[in-house]
Amino acid sequence: MVLIGIDPHKGSHTAVAIDGHETHLGELRVRSSNQQCDRLLEWASVFPDRRWAIESAGGLGYLLAQQLVAAGEDVVDVPPTLSARVRVLGSGKAQKNDPNDALSTAIAALRGRRLRAVTLDDQVAIIRLLATRHHDLVAHHTQALCRLHAQLANLSPGGVSGRVSPKRAEALLAAITSSDGVVAARKEHCAALLADVTRLRAALVESRARIGVAVLASKTSVTDVYGVGPIVAAIVIGQSGNVFRFASRDHYASYNATAPVEASSGPTKRHRLNPRGNRQLNHAMHLAAVTQISRDTPGRVYYQRKIASGKSMKEAMRALKRQISDAVFRQLVADADRL
Repeated sequence: MVLIGIDPHKGSHTAVAIDGHETHLGELRVRSSNQQCDRLLEWASVFPDRRWAIESAGGLGYLLAQQLVAAGEDVVDVPPTLSARVRVLGSGKAQKNDPNDALSTAIAALRGRRLRAVTLDDQVAIIRLLATRHHDLVAHHTQALCRLHAQLANLSPGGVSGRVSPKRAEALLAAITSSDGVVAARKEHCAALLADVTRLRAALVESRARIGVAVLASKTSVTDVYGVGPIVAAIVIGQSGNVFRFASRDHYASYNATAPVEASSGPTKRHRLNPRGNRQLNHAMHLAAVTQISRDTPGRVYYQRKIASGKSMKEAMRALKRQISDAVFRQLVADADRL
């Protein structure tokens, strides 16, 4: 088996081929273009038994990875941290350049285990795109609303207390008299921000509708978990991907950071909050937990039982999020088995 490692960039891709003994067999650099896949396949035709290892096949290497898979090639995704570790620890190849990065990627794929096989995009990719778009819209809306609130406070003596809605902002602007050029400029700026908020709110409504249709079309059972609506389900489905890449519910909990990390020293055993992991998935579990706690649900009973046993509110919340992660994992596995 020949491993072909690829270090992808926006303007070019560097490929290095090695055999099972890590012997360098060939190297090629191609410019990013419509012919990039054809040139790589032509160059690799002398290696009939081959596998492609692309660093960050979900990032800069996404398009090339999809093109190779569509051409019937065997492609795996190598995390950048793994290839970087191979490069740093490799003797004589610690210098960072494109050929060394491609070589490190190939070696990581040769020696690594449980690397994700790249497949053609399907309904999951659509849901991931919609969830990402919704996440960006929420961030832009929050930013525009905060800026509008701050500018309104500069126009109103004593500031503007409480939440600011578009209707309230419009009423406040109408009540302010343009006494000089500075005030007029501030009002104009506020009007522009208000227009941004209104536009983004309309986009959010459209985004929620599209996500609802996509989640319904996926026939997922993740929404059977209390607190998991269409938005949370879209985040879970999109960010989880192929659930079989997780060996167990514990691996899934570690990936979404609902499982604590061990911080033991000597005989003292300690566990701490996991600040790493997929933060969007972690946020989705948090939203579901908040919903369960605010309703009369088994999750709320579990949360209150943890507090009664001496846990803090944050600790009880983290324990509930782990339970929700396990429930979500079960539904994802059931969906995958059914399909």
